[in-house]
Amino acid sequence: MNEARLPLSGNLATTPSRRSSPASLTLGLLMLAGLLALILLAQRLPPALWMQAAWQPAADDMPQLVFHFSLLPRLLMALLCGAILALAGTLMQQVLRNPLASPTTLGVASGAQLGLLVATLWAPWLLDLGREWVALVGGALATALVFALAWRRGLAPLTLILAGLVVTLYLSALNTSLMLIQQQDMNAVFIWGSGSLSQNSWQGLQFLLPRLAVVLLLLAPLLRPLALLELDDNGARSLGVPLRSLRLITLALAVYLAAAVVSTVGVIGFIGLAAPALVRLLGARRFNQRLLWSPLLGAGLLSCTDLGIQLLAGPLAELLPTGAATALLGAPLLLWLLPRLNLPAGQPAARSQVLAPRRDRPLPLLLALFAAFLVATGLALAIGQGVDGWDWRVSDAQLFDWRWPRVMAAAAAGCMLALAGCLIQRLTGNPMASPEVLGISAGAAMGLIALLFLLPVSTLALQLGLGGLGAGLTLLLIVAISHRSGFAPERVLLIGISITALFDALQVILLAGGDPRGQNLLSWMSGSTYFVGPGQALGVGFCSIVLLLAALPLCRWLELLPLGDGSSRSLGVPLVRSRMLLLGLAALLTAGATLVIGPLSFIGLLAPHLARLLGLVRARSQLLGAALLGALVMVLADWLGRNLLFPAQLPAGLLASLVGGAYFMLCLRRH
Repeated sequence: MNEARLPLSGNLATTPSRRSSPASLTLGLLMLAGLLALILLAQRLPPALWMQAAWQPAADDMPQLVFHFSLLPRLLMALLCGAILALAGTLMQQVLRNPLASPTTLGVASGAQLGLLVATLWAPWLLDLGREWVALVGGALATALVFALAWRRGLAPLTLILAGLVVTLYLSALNTSLMLIQQQDMNAVFIWGSGSLSQNSWQGLQFLLPRLAVVLLLLAPLLRPLALLELDDNGARSLGVPLRSLRLITLALAVYLAAAVVSTVGVIGFIGLAAPALVRLLGARRFNQRLLWSPLLGAGLLSCTDLGIQLLAGPLAELLPTGAATALLGAPLLLWLLPRLNLPAGQPAARSQVLAPRRDRPLPLLLALFAAFLVATGLALAIGQGVDGWDWRVSDAQLFDWRWPRVMAAAAAGCMLALAGCLIQRLTGNPMASPEVLGISAGAAMGLIALLFLLPVSTLALQLGLGGLGAGLTLLLIVAISHRSGFAPERVLLIGISITALFDALQVILLAGGDPRGQNLLSWMSGSTYFVGPGQALGVGFCSIVLLLAALPLCRWLELLPLGDGSSRSLGVPLVRSRMLLLGLAALLTAGATLVIGPLSFIGLLAPHLARLLGLVRARSQLLGAALLGALVMVLADWLGRNLLFPAQLPAGLLASLVGGAYFMLCLRRH
């Protein structure tokens, strides 16, 4: 395989202010962190006892012990982890010439977390060899997968980051699956995985400091060659820079740093992106400047965030993961940076797949899909595992009354997500768009979560309305941000995934707060149909039929809108009204599906693609075919989730997301 030629680093479209500099912001943040630390420490222990508590705390004085073994290590750990993550992000951005590269956006953190979780559950003896090595293997494998997905596009910046964020979402789904299967201590694992800086000793600092020192020693002779990467490949090579080995070694060091942090405190999101990006915005154009100021700024950002959590949350600070709070800051930063970055998207890879022929008579295929759906429904209702193994129960009324709501809800949710995916793909002209990928499902989920926490009782109509409102507002946000880039497909997808990360961070904070509704919320977010009752199943099924019937008369618009504004307008399509109606319908479909299977399943991407591959390319036939395929896949996912690991159960939405996410990565590899 030939080495990919990396494009020159993308430039920020904004001009750095002459009045600002990395030094001013960095020193300001560090001073703020110092002030917040003094306030926090004064609240926990009188200043007169600080010296004694820091060096030799009294064994019978609990505030001094907490000061020595918890507060001080946590303060220093925030500074150290922020600096390490910012350093790793700076190295990745320099090597890849990509100002959006970071441990979070390249999947390193999620891969390291998955490696640690797998080892903890099934091979704890590996942790005795070194937690950082387990995390390093996971992070390295995730990074290799990201590079494999983006290689055919020459590791173009947008494609690389898109691949990294998709891999992150996929690995997060795997992490959630494992936590649901192994439910003991799930809450503690969940909080740690979301990035918790809570400390009860100095071991974390003693672990990270020597490893950082070793990396810095190894990095020292690479500084000059890394600075020469500001040139293009030919220029750097003419000056004697061994590009392949330099990039490999530097990336390995950056991945190791990120893995070491993840193995100690979990996933701390977006610090590795935010610090180098802000330093660049403030005028640090040279690599040596960014290498100096980015770690200091990262230390200030993370310490201020963590101190703010401790001061505002009080006793709940131990439960609120700092990583989720940094994601709340980092995701909006990524949304703000995307329109301001001049990043080449790379040349499309040559398509090797053969397009399916267009079917002029789709009715036989649609009837075959309907028959397959009926067979799958019968299978899900009649066959399953019990205490005595597999059995066939057709006449068991009690078992039937338990199964049919789940099957109906899964089928309705799959149908609605598939319809929403068809509408969005045709409306945006982006074959890789879907409610889950664009963050629309996450927006609907936030509306439903707000309803759950604000109102004790809610009706199906209220749930559908508020979920639809959340999905609709998310759609409008995507349209507003994407308008400047002309709705370029990769930028739209990045915006959607960034919005998903933002909503995920909000959900993590809600889940970590200790509310008893959190466990049910986690099961629902993962796509479980376990709690669906007959009333909700009938309501969701009715909604899916009504919304399908509402979508069919709009097929003419769906055929003409992809032709462009001029052609569509000349053929009599009311552009504003048609788009608003289609967006509203997609929002309602997404909200209805999210009610049942949560915000992540990838059915909205998978079903329209499968319908197109089967030759259903006209709008009406694709809508009907995708609806049947979505229902079929979700019914099978629900049945497999109930039986594969019996008596444990995998949520249908989560199982579908594992299949659909793999398909999305395959599409990303081919397009």
